[in-house]
Amino acid sequence: MSSAVLSVGRALHLANAYEDKCQYVLRVGNLITAHQADPAMTFEEAVASVPADKLLGGTLHSLAAHAMGRTMDMDTLHKARRARNWIAHEGASIGAIWSVDRDRILQHTVKLRAAVTDLALGDNTISQWCHGLAEPHDLPPADWINGYPDAVDTWVFGHLRGLLPEQPSSLAGSE
Repeated sequence: MSSAVLSVGRALHLANAYEDKCQYVLRVGNLITAHQADPAMTFEEAVASVPADKLLGGTLHSLAAHAMGRTMDMDTLHKARRARNWIAHEGASIGAIWSVDRDRILQHTVKLRAAVTDLALGDNTISQWCHGLAEPHDLPPADWINGYPDAVDTWVFGHLRGLLPEQPSSLAGSE
């Protein structure tokens, strides 16, 4: 069932991107804080003062303590972290090759889909922050934000939709 492996790979790509985005937002927040603390600091000094990247859990805890993080939905971001970790560590764990059958793969894919749903919701949140930092004068695209969870589900599982239980038409309502 190579389609399930494709879904795992796509989910892992999203999981890695989520972690990178969280680190990026914290890094920029730390740069802003360093500059506000000492406006005479050079850019190189500000970059040197930023703490090294942490693992995702540490990044989210630091983000929650940061002024920017206090306005974020940290529950959604932590739920996405748990989903990211499950995808990274168990997303492809379907058991021993000699004992795997179609039903077992599909059962595992249902669990993967639930994790991807949680990841998509957190990724949607952090992506809005990334957009705001990159394009501070432009509103984030509402149509993309509203459709993102469904777009992720289609990209990761669209080729398996005929085999998986039906998902709600819009996952965005579960935020």
